[in-house]
Amino acid sequence: MSISVGIGLAFVAMLCWGIGDFLIQKSTRKVGDFETLFLITFFGALILAPFVYRDIPMLFVAGNETELAVLLGGALILFVAALLNFEALRKGKISVVEPIWSLEIVTASVFAFAILGEKLSSRETVLVVLLMVGLILVSFRGKVFSHRHFLERGVWLAFLGALCMGIANFFVGWGARLTDALMVNFVFNVVLAFLSGIYLFRHGRISRAFRDLWRYRVSMMPMLVTDNAAWVAYAFSMSLISIGIATALSESYIIIAVLLGLAVNKERLERHQKIGLVVAVIAAITLAALTT
Repeated sequence: MSISVGIGLAFVAMLCWGIGDFLIQKSTRKVGDFETLFLITFFGALILAPFVYRDIPMLFVAGNETELAVLLGGALILFVAALLNFEALRKGKISVVEPIWSLEIVTASVFAFAILGEKLSSRETVLVVLLMVGLILVSFRGKVFSHRHFLERGVWLAFLGALCMGIANFFVGWGARLTDALMVNFVFNVVLAFLSGIYLFRHGRISRAFRDLWRYRVSMMPMLVTDNAAWVAYAFSMSLISIGIATALSESYIIIAVLLGLAVNKERLERHQKIGLVVAVIAAITLAALTT
């Protein structure tokens, strides 16, 4: 049962991230990277605080140094990764950035193998590779592949962001196993809100962040809810199933982002995107079924 729940939560994270990233791109272009990051993490910490406040002192008890180090180290990596990804979204096209982010799956899986000894079976490895190929195809919205794709604005930021986010994803899973999914998200949110808040305070933009939240509440409130829900679901998922599989399934949010582009922006799919969509969906469903 716990494995089935883990698979289900990975799909919840996929759905929420698909909507969340679509809204984050709009937010970063309206109010900037630091404001967006601060608002997401500030409200995430605020919402989770009532559920974890009794366990916070345990992090500072002798013998729990590893747990605290993993949470704080992971939070710092996530801070860098989030800023890189937000800046990639702000500067680049989502169609250029998203294919690169599938590399998070490889990074998280490598760290899970190197540190926790997690290994995927040969069938799972094949399905994860097929899923990545499908995601790359479906998220590439040009007509032909070209070396110029790698010269687009935001590409190298996206590469660095994917590397850092893959490591951060692993730390989320590791932290969720050492403590619990709510605690790891709370600590990460507190650290990120504190760091981004310092930047905004030094530039006199804290009050403006809350004014912007109210001003753009129609798009920003759903962003706060979906992004935080995605991280909580993802952390719970990785405490129940393999980090590599949870990451692979949740990364399928790219499919949701493309479908939102179809529905909201009236975009049309190229032939390679249709093929990628079919491959990714079949691979994700088969991977979930085999894991269950």
